[in-house]
Amino acid sequence: MNDHVPKPDWLKIQGRRTDEFRELRLALRDRGLSTVCVEASCPNLTECWSQKTATIMILGKTCTRGCRFCQVDTGNPRGHLDLTEIVHSVEMVGLMGLDYVVLTSVDRDDLADHGASHFASVVRAIQAKFPRTRVETLVPDFGADPDRMRILAATRPYVVAQNLETVRRLTHPVRDVRAGYATTLDCLDFYKKQGLTTKTSLMVGLGETVGELEEALDDLRAVGTDVVTFGQYLQPTKLHLPVERYYSPAEFLELKRLAYRKGFRFVASGPLVRSSYRAADFGVLEEVTLG
Repeated sequence: MNDHVPKPDWLKIQGRRTDEFRELRLALRDRGLSTVCVEASCPNLTECWSQKTATIMILGKTCTRGCRFCQVDTGNPRGHLDLTEIVHSVEMVGLMGLDYVVLTSVDRDDLADHGASHFASVVRAIQAKFPRTRVETLVPDFGADPDRMRILAATRPYVVAQNLETVRRLTHPVRDVRAGYATTLDCLDFYKKQGLTTKTSLMVGLGETVGELEEALDDLRAVGTDVVTFGQYLQPTKLHLPVERYYSPAEFLELKRLAYRKGFRFVASGPLVRSSYRAADFGVLEEVTLG
């Protein structure tokens, strides 16, 4: 897409309040704590924080993989693991008064278990200190190793997510060569068979067709995936994949309707929707459904 083509109006955030959580931001900064919400300048920060929901990234800030849609630094952490993340994550949940927390991470292929044990330790620490806080885990694929995935599954997170990201045809070059369409489906299938609620996310605007998106939804439902989100891909820098086209709000609404027709229990779909957007809404839906 031509770099000079302006973003459509629906991608422009109107009247965003930047000072609403100023004191909380400062308190987090003073303690050396940070959320993905702040680090990624998420456009939904105010909305999510108002609902006592936030996303925390663990396992460091350097990813061992190099997906062409992602701005996270790529490199080799050489086995370095910051164990203070466990304490800091618990502290952050308390400081922010979170009812719902999403834990995510970079890929750590340099670690023997790809970080599964550390991920599990953070989940357990939060559960022990704040048993009423729901913990969603947006995990790497852990090499699709059942023993590694079992470590995470044993913590019984409220939701476990592994992102498909894009349709089968575009998996490579969109994702790192070590990631895979079938691999993600295998991961989601594993967690579902452990009795967990499963979730995934798809970006649009990379050149996929609606037919290919429908195929992806069918594949996800075949492994029992419960929750799916759709969001517009936005090019982080000129070194990343270009946007092929922008979807309209009406098209996102149709994708939402399509996913519900396929049998998904909860769907979030919109131009600014990201993996963790309004994550707690699924919990509200569950409460209403269960009465």
